[in-house]
Amino acid sequence: MVDALRRDGRVRSDTVAWAMSAVPRHLFLPDATVETAYADSAVVTKVVAGVALSSASQPSMVAIMLEQLDLHPGQRVLEIGAGTGYNAALIARLVGASGAVTTVDIDEDIVVAAAGHLVAAGYPDVVLVTGDGALGHPPGAPYDRVVLTVGSADLRPEWIAQLAPDGRLLLPLRVRGSQLSVAFDLGADGLLRSTSVRSCAFIRLRGAGAGAEPVAALGTDGWSAEPADPGTPVPDPDALRAAVDRPGTEEPLGVRLSAADVWDGLGLWLALGEPRTLRLVARGTAAESPAAAGLVAVAGARATIALPGTGGFVALVQDDAGGPARMRCHGDPGCDAVARLGALVDAWVAAGRPHAADLQLTAFPQGCAATPAAGDCLVELGSATLLVEYLDPVA
Repeated sequence: MVDALRRDGRVRSDTVAWAMSAVPRHLFLPDATVETAYADSAVVTKVVAGVALSSASQPSMVAIMLEQLDLHPGQRVLEIGAGTGYNAALIARLVGASGAVTTVDIDEDIVVAAAGHLVAAGYPDVVLVTGDGALGHPPGAPYDRVVLTVGSADLRPEWIAQLAPDGRLLLPLRVRGSQLSVAFDLGADGLLRSTSVRSCAFIRLRGAGAGAEPVAALGTDGWSAEPADPGTPVPDPDALRAAVDRPGTEEPLGVRLSAADVWDGLGLWLALGEPRTLRLVARGTAAESPAAAGLVAVAGARATIALPGTGGFVALVQDDAGGPARMRCHGDPGCDAVARLGALVDAWVAAGRPHAADLQLTAFPQGCAATPAAGDCLVELGSATLLVEYLDPVA
């Protein structure tokens, strides 16, 4: 497993390779086969009413986040989302006997199971807490590192308050519909500045920090739309659903797009540049319908980015063979929507086709004396304002 992660560039440091080679992942997945435990796939470990509530993260994502954490012996670490306990064991291995690891989960059964796995693997000193991770764990603060293994739409003030000076907060953060693994360093001025950003996909936080799910069902047959900006509601879901079944003219874009381009690279660029952007998703039987042709495969569904117009929307589509992408009108979105989407795609290509790793994020928590400049690309979170910038691709 570790050899493959090294070849793929997920494991870059000798210390992370050492930790992942030493901690036996199969002991944290006792109900899985050894092949499943060491495959580069997430393993869902708790499902309630058809909804996945907990999982063992994909080893490549585990490696990416460990590299982002940059752990050292003697550090104090708070993990939010205990899962199987595997990640806490890796952290404990890296911070050593002089360090301390606390992991919090909202479900007692998950905590009990993780505790058993940690003892079996030889990491009995990890502190396990049943509680709402949105509140952190004040008794163990301050922490050199706070890491979430669940997705969040906000930077909770509790996490920031429990960070030590110069501490690092690592979390899967929702930014205009994309989930990004962001490592933030806390500055003396109270601002949080990203040191690295990677695309990711995690089960979302539950409890006090869960937040609203800004998804609108389009009818009852599996179509849905998610606004990139939660403050910009989905316009007339019934009209959008009617437009789904009225595909019209297509205009070539002259650029090939991967699923990662559509969902996070170009998709995030569009969502930051145009708050009306929607993420259009077809699940179940809808994913097999003719209207879903050209949408990319994402997590068992078909999805794409769309820009609504006066009487419909224009969507990015691409055939499965990987030919050039196209803009497809549904209903009558109007020429303005087509021109706007085309201009944004052209700008993304001209900028070097940036992705998540090309982002620089600066968070301005509420109550901070500093404020971002007017006109900057700002994303409002519940407890902070996020300044989003793209790094110079040449640099």
